[in-house]
Amino acid sequence: MKKIQISQTLKNIIVIVVIAVVFFFVGKVWPSGEEPTAITSDLLSQQIQGISELASVEYNYTNMGKYENQATFYGWKVPFTTKSFILSYDGKIKAGIDMSLVEVNVHGQNIDITIPQAKILSHEIDQESIEVFDETKNIFNQISITDYNQFAIDQKKSMESKAQEKGLLEEAQNKAKEIIQTFVESMYSSSDDYKIEIKVAES
Repeated sequence: MKKIQISQTLKNIIVIVVIAVVFFFVGKVWPSGEEPTAITSDLLSQQIQGISELASVEYNYTNMGKYENQATFYGWKVPFTTKSFILSYDGKIKAGIDMSLVEVNVHGQNIDITIPQAKILSHEIDQESIEVFDETKNIFNQISITDYNQFAIDQKKSMESKAQEKGLLEEAQNKAKEIIQTFVESMYSSSDDYKIEIKVAES
C-alpha cells in the first residue's frame, strides 16, 4: 500500500483552559462563606485526580491523502489491478495528561506536584467533512470498506506524528502545568505563602 500526503492545512492550536472546572472543584472544597480548608497532600490529590483527564491542547487540521493498492501473485504485482482513491477530511487531536496519575506532596509551605508526560488523548476525523476524489473502479481489485478503514488508521498515525513533530505534546505539557498551577493557587488564601513546584515524571 502506498500512501501519499497531497496537501495539508494546519489551523491554529487552540488552548483549552476550562475555567469552569477549576471553580467547580474549588467550590466543592470551600462552599460559599466558609473558611478555606487546610492544604494537605490528600486534599489536593483528591481534587486534582477528580478531574480525570485534562485535555490542555486541541489541534485542528484539514488534510488530503491518497490510498493505492495493487493485487499481487506470489510477490509479483498483477497488471491492471491497481485501485486507488483520494480523500480530503478534517480532523481533531486532543492532547493532555491523565490527572489520575498526578502525585502531590505537601510539606510545610511547599507543594510538590509530579505530573505524567503529556499524551494524545483522542483523535477524531469528522465524517461529514470527508470528500472522495479520483476513485478507481477496478473490477479485478475492487475498493472495500477494509481499504477505507486501513486508510483512516494510517492517516491518523501520520497526522499524529506530524503534530508531535510540531511540538504538540510539549505545548500540552506546558499548558497542563499552567492550568494545575492556577488550580492549586485558587485553593488557598493569597496571604498563605505556599511555594508550588510542578515537575514532569520521567518516562
